[in-house]
Amino acid sequence: MSHPTYEILALRYAHLAERTQRDVLVFPEDHAAPMPLDFYIWAIRGEGRTILLDTGFDRASGDRRGRQWLRSPLDALRSAGIDPDAIEDVVLSHMHWDHAGHWAEFPKARFHLQDAEMAWCTGRCMCHRSMNFVFDVEHVVTAVRHVFDGRVAFHDGEAEIAPGITLHLVGGHSGGMQVVRVPTARGWVVLASDAAHFWHNIRKRSPFWIVPDFPGMIRGWELCERLADGPDHIIPGHDPAVLRRFPTLSGDPDTVQVHLAPEA
Repeated sequence: MSHPTYEILALRYAHLAERTQRDVLVFPEDHAAPMPLDFYIWAIRGEGRTILLDTGFDRASGDRRGRQWLRSPLDALRSAGIDPDAIEDVVLSHMHWDHAGHWAEFPKARFHLQDAEMAWCTGRCMCHRSMNFVFDVEHVVTAVRHVFDGRVAFHDGEAEIAPGITLHLVGGHSGGMQVVRVPTARGWVVLASDAAHFWHNIRKRSPFWIVPDFPGMIRGWELCERLADGPDHIIPGHDPAVLRRFPTLSGDPDTVQVHLAPEA
């Protein structure tokens, strides 16, 4: 069965420089090796629609956690010619604080979330600071309000949300972590978000340090590899190398086109 093909933009909006392998990996190879993080949202364009993956955090949230603010995710979208007010579908890979803000800025959107993620971020594990610190309670409360408003589309595993675009439950990093598979001109691309923060995670089988379900994370990597057309077709969630490897969008050095072949 043939599918339409889509463009995919990775839009960087924040940065965290002072991190090493010791800080971010369970099994560091070189404890002192730098391992900074970039923060992205992803826009999928084609067939007369734009689908957004993740919504990022606001400046106040980033400042409290020591992140370097580069621009608003909303301004990043506008720079790419995308009007946040017009977006009708937002996929939340998971509900961690840096992926699930700005709900009010997408007034027409339906938010796609896995059943397991809502159960996770409102369930008994959230009684413990060691588990809930990666969530913003206001984001979770807003999500619940949107459930009652009829604006959350729940999924239980695999689901097609537009022709050829599918969601896949992977777990691992969060209870209901999901990835997005997209047909592009260069083949099937998987937007891994935090299923793999870095290419290093999935290629070296070396998990990021926040991993409530280690076996689930490994199974998630294996699923990403089955869904994608190759290692460079899996786009990690926080890797600065994404910005270096893919062609930039004209006039915006912080936005790259991951539907095109990497240049490095």
